Amino acid sequence: MINILVVDDDREITEAIEIYLLNEGYNVFRAFDGIQALNVIRSEEIHLIIMDIMMPNLDGTRATIEIRKEKQIPIIMLSAKSEDSDKILGLNLGADDYITKPFNPLELIARVKSQLRRYTTFSTITKVDKNIIIVGGLQLNKAGKEVFVDGKQVKLTALELKILTLLMDNIGRVFSIEEIYERVWKEVAYNVDTVTVHIRRIREKIEINPKEPKYLKVVWGIGYKIEKQ
Repeated sequence: MINILVVDDDREITEAIEIYLLNEGYNVFRAFDGIQALNVIRSEEIHLIIMDIMMPNLDGTRATIEIRKEKQIPIIMLSAKSEDSDKILGLNLGADDYITKPFNPLELIARVKSQLRRYTTFSTITKVDKNIIIVGGLQLNKAGKEVFVDGKQVKLTALELKILTLLMDNIGRVFSIEEIYERVWKEVAYNVDTVTVHIRRIREKIEINPKEPKYLKVVWGIGYKIEKQ
């Protein structure tokens, strides 16, 4: 699950943003000033921050400076100010994007997705922790037995999940059909055609175009792998 921290002293705004993010399949944390934001990122694994500039106790610009001392999490700044100087200041302090209030929620979601794509692209294979693996827009939570594609959860059967977990635990490694069968079914391979069927079903769920897969690739004559992005 991708965790997003929303920081704004206006509780109505944080609640509204949270609703849109939850609808996209993200997990949301809230903070109402920069000090609370710092406490959250030190105790939780946060993947993106949406932060207002004008806040009590510790404002967004100073909070960004402190965050950049510890983390390289993508930060989208929010502000009622629209002057170019404010945007430049925020970006120079370490923000990755800037959006002016009032804003279109759909535009904010689009920017969130863009920053998450860039974040995972810089590190093609991102292990958020020992149980979460992100490859491009494909995310596997092994502990929660959940799979997400571009932030939206997809449902896999138990066997499909085991196959995908095997491949994502070994990004770039090619597994033969026989090896996949023996590792997943825990028995000597004898009915390997069932592996091909399950691979096809996985592709139908995680690929935009299953006939031209982005993630789950075949290496002809050898087997299958999850492709590095």
